[in-house]
Amino acid sequence: MRMQELIDKLYEEHLLSRGEFCALLDGVQGAEETYLFKKARTVAQKYFGNKIYIRGLIEFTSYCKNDCYYCGIRKSNRNAERYRLTEEQILSCCQVGYALGFRTFVLQGGEDPFYTDEKMVHIVSEIHRRYSDCAITLSIGEKEYDSYRLFREAGAERYLLRHETANPQHYRKLHPPELSLTHRKRCLSQLKTLGYQVGAGFMVGSPFQTTENLAEDLLYIHQLNPQMVGIGPFVPHHDTPFANFPQGSLRQTLHLLSILRLMQPNVLLPATTALGTIHPEGRELGILAGANVVMPNLSPVEVRKKYALYDNKLCTGEEAAECRSCLQNRMRRIGYEVVTDRGDYGVSPKALTETGLS
Repeated sequence: MRMQELIDKLYEEHLLSRGEFCALLDGVQGAEETYLFKKARTVAQKYFGNKIYIRGLIEFTSYCKNDCYYCGIRKSNRNAERYRLTEEQILSCCQVGYALGFRTFVLQGGEDPFYTDEKMVHIVSEIHRRYSDCAITLSIGEKEYDSYRLFREAGAERYLLRHETANPQHYRKLHPPELSLTHRKRCLSQLKTLGYQVGAGFMVGSPFQTTENLAEDLLYIHQLNPQMVGIGPFVPHHDTPFANFPQGSLRQTLHLLSILRLMQPNVLLPATTALGTIHPEGRELGILAGANVVMPNLSPVEVRKKYALYDNKLCTGEEAAECRSCLQNRMRRIGYEVVTDRGDYGVSPKALTETGLS
């Protein structure tokens, strides 16, 4: 089957077989690549118009009890600069973000035992009390069911947990023995059961990754049916076992963004900081490939460089929340508009109106 026929099939049926995904991932180029991007933009604009949703990212701890081989804040990295934000600092970030127009706050950090369930419940409850019109998203790793339940009851609505890879053998090459793909998937299932709006995702071009692994990722995402998918290129960190591995491909990441848009038409799909790290217009290219979310940084300026998951991470300027007008201008140049509402997951009002469901 020709590439354009595969793209059309994915557009119409939202799913391909494992072999068809592999053929598309390995074969798309030139005019077919342009066709893929155009199809993805058409779908994104059908559901969301030219809106780009922003989330205020608060990276509140660089401590982590895990030792993932790709991560700059892994526990065995003695050179990592560690910090923890106080509850007051986190609330101050929210205050600044709210004034800037943010209506979603993303609390992200390593798996840090210092932040007990009790502390996290208090933080989430206080954010919810002060900013009841805002969505609270957590991205704090693997927990147990009761912990997720407590956070949900406190006011957290969304949870981001990248599965990293859907292949067990590949997972073991990226993580220490105490971590398992089975438990990671169980966590994602529990989050859905509890009514969270769930985000999964993976690195593109991670060490030892094959085209078949990526096809498995796509099939797993189809099965999980998350409300958000976060993918970005693998970028190595110099103090990890993968320091000398090549970074992920910009083009392959863009292809996968488009494929995911065609698979899950109403999914929220970020153009990640990692994309902007490997290419000066990476986020714009991500939007033009079908993405519709950006996540500027609300963390205190003095800690942004310390949350170093990978090398050369964007930490200042247009990546930061304070320069929202810069980001707005960049999006306008490619025909899109940054909006300040919550940007809830699921079918947008635009799509509901067009399909007669509103």
